[in-house]
Amino acid sequence: MLQWENDKSVVTAVGLMSGTSLDGVDAAIVRIEGSGLESQVRLLHFYSKAYDDALRGTLKELCDPQRSNVQLVCGLNAYLGELFADAALKAVEEAGMRMEEIDFISSHGQTAWHMPDAVPGVPHLPSSTLQLGDLSVIAKRTGVIAIGDFRPADMAVGGQGAPLVPYGDLVLFRHPEKGRLLQNIGGIGNCTVLPPNASMHQLLAFDTGPGNMVIDSLVHALSDGRLHYDESGKWAAEGTADEALLQELMTHPYFRLPPPKSTGREMFGAEYAVALLERVSHLPPADIIATATAFTAHTIADACRKLVMPRCQIDEVIVSGGGAHNKTLLSLLQSLLPEVNVTTASALGVNDDAKEAIIFALLGHACLLGHNNNVPTATGAGRPTVMGKLALP
Repeated sequence: MLQWENDKSVVTAVGLMSGTSLDGVDAAIVRIEGSGLESQVRLLHFYSKAYDDALRGTLKELCDPQRSNVQLVCGLNAYLGELFADAALKAVEEAGMRMEEIDFISSHGQTAWHMPDAVPGVPHLPSSTLQLGDLSVIAKRTGVIAIGDFRPADMAVGGQGAPLVPYGDLVLFRHPEKGRLLQNIGGIGNCTVLPPNASMHQLLAFDTGPGNMVIDSLVHALSDGRLHYDESGKWAAEGTADEALLQELMTHPYFRLPPPKSTGREMFGAEYAVALLERVSHLPPADIIATATAFTAHTIADACRKLVMPRCQIDEVIVSGGGAHNKTLLSLLQSLLPEVNVTTASALGVNDDAKEAIIFALLGHACLLGHNNNVPTATGAGRPTVMGKLALP
């Protein structure tokens, strides 16, 4: 047992998040009072460091089976550890704090490959996952305990290793009377469903499909590399979605799967975006971006209406992540779900961009206390378990 487990009712932590968008690393300094589902969390400072174009390109190469190699995986694991450590150090410095005030750092890591299902007929390719950003590097560079690599523990007990955020969503957003759907829109869209006065065993969570990933890829290609995302959804707002193509995109087999389910760059990454661009090359660029944006909106609304509402009262859809800044996407969601209130995490007092980094601090805290922090109803795991690995400074 760690000494501070017994004598600290309040801890200060840095949560680190780097998602499937490959856009950078977020660091949230949080104060956590209490433990488990009764934890009270306060954001002290938020810092975000964008990846430069060279690193973003290298990470895309890493995530491409045709171009990746073991040397790249090995080197980036250490390099990202240094980068994540720097983000934690910079966040603490900006906050006017000292590392001695930080009890632990908790890192999601950078997903290199996520394979929730085994490859049929290939014994050495079971369900598995790989997040990079070496924990030992983070711990030694910062002088603070580092926790991370959460997904494998859930997969070891039969889960898909995703989504990971439902535990934190329950802590931050459960409401005694309102049913809430927490929709994160990062590279991939994922949702957590909280019935009114929800408990852990009532949670439903799954990946809804592409979030910003397809939109961002098309924006980058159509702008000849000048843009990495559609700021506020302005480009999409100038165009008109191709309804016939949109309906065809919605026939993808993933959307017919029941929860629990998860997806990633492997399904809706570069290859998907390239194939889609070839099919829509006859359309004006604004219409292409509008179609991709409508695609994300429809996958979220369709999942809510078909997979969630038949099971649970939903009063609010609360959006976080990069997609919370896309006004066109939010407007489309509201029009597709007129009977609920579509809002953002920030409107409820939780920073849209910091939310997932905050949740990883909560996941790390639970790990250190030996508390179960997976949600079997979300991941499909056979039992609750403690997720996370630990590296000492």
